Amino acid sequence: MRRLLALVAAIAAAAVMSPAAQANAAAGEIVEVTGFGSDPGDLRMLRAVPEGLPAGAPIVVALHGCTQNGTDYGTDTGWLSLANERGFALVLPEQRAGNNLNGCFNWFESGDTGNGGGEAESIAQMVARTVADTGADPARVYVTGLSAGGAMTAAMLAAYPDVFAGGAVVAGLPFGCATSAVQAFTCMNPGTDKTPAQWGDLVRAAGSGTGASVAVWHGDADYTVAVANQRELADQWTDVRGVAPEPTGSDTVAGFPHEVYGEAVETYRITGMGHGQPVDPAGGCGTAAAFVLDVGLCAAGRMADTWAL
Repeated sequence: MRRLLALVAAIAAAAVMSPAAQANAAAGEIVEVTGFGSDPGDLRMLRAVPEGLPAGAPIVVALHGCTQNGTDYGTDTGWLSLANERGFALVLPEQRAGNNLNGCFNWFESGDTGNGGGEAESIAQMVARTVADTGADPARVYVTGLSAGGAMTAAMLAAYPDVFAGGAVVAGLPFGCATSAVQAFTCMNPGTDKTPAQWGDLVRAAGSGTGASVAVWHGDADYTVAVANQRELADQWTDVRGVAPEPTGSDTVAGFPHEVYGEAVETYRITGMGHGQPVDPAGGCGTAAAFVLDVGLCAAGRMADTWAL
């Protein structure tokens, strides 16, 4: 929290637009924000701030997957509609082709996933800019993402444990699984097996600990990022939170298996789903698109409920 508040103060002092003007620009629509900090990762900052958003509102950071962009991801997954309906600021970092030709966040590069530098620092600066502009509650910031964005979500939770109160990884990978593009492919499929303590040690080496709750979503027919990564992510974050790696409860959500590990970690396994984020267009959540899959369950809505947005 101290680190985030320091960023907020620095960014507010250097803002190109006044906080009031920026907060009211194109209310409820996705717009680009410039001048949000030093931006060492050279990312674009896209954001939606609902009209009349009160001070103290939450923030959700949503990270797109490879070949996607921030606007489409925010719209197709249902996050934009949820932000306007429930009243929270939505931050949509966007990768540039100059950083990664496939538009992936560089979750496998140590220079982009540590505290204080690269893409991770750019994302943290976007959060700070949004707190400065809108008066959002710095204790109610959440992060989620799909695929490479899911892997970067794990990195943000590890490297900035004082910034995020919770996170959700969709079809992603454990933090620290890869430190090169070659390793990344092995991590994706078939996956890398480590003990919970080994995974937890990677997180502890990156930050000063985390109290964030973590949800892990994955399709069991995902042949891009193997579903084995869901188990490894659960092992990593239960170890970090100091709870047993076995579930303490289970049920189904919209017919899909759901397991909980105390109040720290939960998993959703979407049977028959390939690589993508679940949406429920018939229920008013999202639009089916590439890597955004209609399974009759709205992942974004479920996350919003969990985070009391």
